[in-house]
Amino acid sequence: MKLLIDTHLLLFAASAPERLPSEAVRMISDPAHDLWFSAASIWEIACSPASARADIDPGIFRAALLANGYAELAVTGQHCSGLTALPHFGLPHFAGILLAQALTDGMLLLTSDSDLAGCAGPIRHLPLPDETGRR
Repeated sequence: MKLLIDTHLLLFAASAPERLPSEAVRMISDPAHDLWFSAASIWEIACSPASARADIDPGIFRAALLANGYAELAVTGQHCSGLTALPHFGLPHFAGILLAQALTDGMLLLTSDSDLAGCAGPIRHLPLPDETGRR
């Protein structure tokens, strides 16, 4: 199965894997799954003021994902035009493009975003722990 991992889960997998939900660890660790990240996630990290404060270099992060067996999914015109077909077109652009990519390319989108998880489509909601550490 092809798994498209959302930006927040990617960041947690890289920086605090012990805080990932157990189901995320199980799915990401399963050798039967192909792991994918979207170029839109690298774009989101590059555009985020929080990433600049956290010293996250998008180029280094991308290289690390590739070195760890993830495949990169480019954003195409087909993905962009797929946004108009989404029932929740009001999603933030980065979330919407991830869903459009999953739908277009036959992937299961793993997300920690509860708004995105409420959309119809091939989505698995894997909420991250809150600030108290609860899952």
